[in-house]
Order: sequence, then structure tokens, then C-alpha cells
Amino acid sequence: MLLPLLLVLVALCLALAAWALVFVVRDRAVVLRQLVGAAVVEAVLVIQAVVAAVLITTRDHAVDGPLFWGYTATALLLLPVAAAWAFAERTKWSSVVLMVAALTVAFLNFRLWQIWGAA
Repeated sequence: MLLPLLLVLVALCLALAAWALVFVVRDRAVVLRQLVGAAVVEAVLVIQAVVAAVLITTRDHAVDGPLFWGYTATALLLLPVAAAWAFAERTKWSSVVLMVAALTVAFLNFRLWQIWGAA
């Protein structure tokens, strides 16, 4: 159940990063629709964290707890911080910040996939 959710999250993050890259190339600031897109990704991240917590507590699936939850917490915090920064910064750099955050969350989810699969 967790691995398909991770793949969906990586795809959503890459789509958000590509959308932000278009704005970087056009030298434009982040628009509200992109922040709504980031909020959708954040909602899926919260669902992923809940599903992971349920699977870890109800099944015999041992993962390295601090490592797994460290990656999860970092992924949960990155997009809200980037969105706040992008909202405050009204230049093309807001798009750069959103793009880097989305790529980082995609990478963190890829690492979560590796950690989950290794358990």
C-alpha cells in the first residue's frame, strides 16, 4: 500500500517541479495555483504518513524508525516552508524555491521507498 503512494507522490512532486521550472524560465513568480498544487502534494504527504504509521504499528514491518520518520518529517515540513517563502518572495526566485523544494521532496520519497523496501 505504501509503495504505490510513494510513486504517486514522486510523480506529483516532479510535475510541480516542472511547473515551477516553466515559471523560472519565463522569469515569473509563483502563482496561487502552484501553491494550491503544493498543498495537494502536502495533503498526500500527510496521508502517506498516516498510512505508514498504521502499517508500521499493525504489521510486522520493521523499519529504522528514526531514519524513516526523519525523512517523513522533513518531507512534511519542506513544502509549507517553501510555500511561505514563495508567497513572501515575489520574484522569479520564488519559483526556484518551489522547484527545489518539490525536487527535494521527490528525492526524500524515493529514499523512503528504499528504506521501506529494505525492511
